[in-house]
Amino acid sequence: MKRTIKDWLIILVLLLDDAVALVLVVLVLRFLRIEIPLPIAIVIALVLGAVVFVTHKAVIPTFHKKQITGSEGMIGMKGRVIKSLTPKGVVHVGDESWKAKSSGEDIETGEEVEVVGVEGLTLKVRRENR
Repeated sequence: MKRTIKDWLIILVLLLDDAVALVLVVLVLRFLRIEIPLPIAIVIALVLGAVVFVTHKAVIPTFHKKQITGSEGMIGMKGRVIKSLTPKGVVHVGDESWKAKSSGEDIETGEEVEVVGVEGLTLKVRRENR
């Protein structure tokens, strides 16, 4: 997956609060004249590097995933007609029953359908292409 400058800017903004907290901790430690030994500083740097690496590998791909909630998440889902669509009826999609409207043709009970749109609480469906 290609990383964009926008992705890196979002990561930078997400990491800014961590950087500010780290700077405040360092400033407080200097103000209290507490020195951090070199081995501990190296371990802290490695841990922070690991956090940035994990963020890079785990967070950026989520920026490009298809939305799976709300009405946009319903589009493309498969279901089964439980009350004939002439052109309106009821379909079972996921674990729920929905009012549905076919896109032009009558669809009989038991047939497989695919969601192609959402209008309010009514799904627009078409016969599934096999």
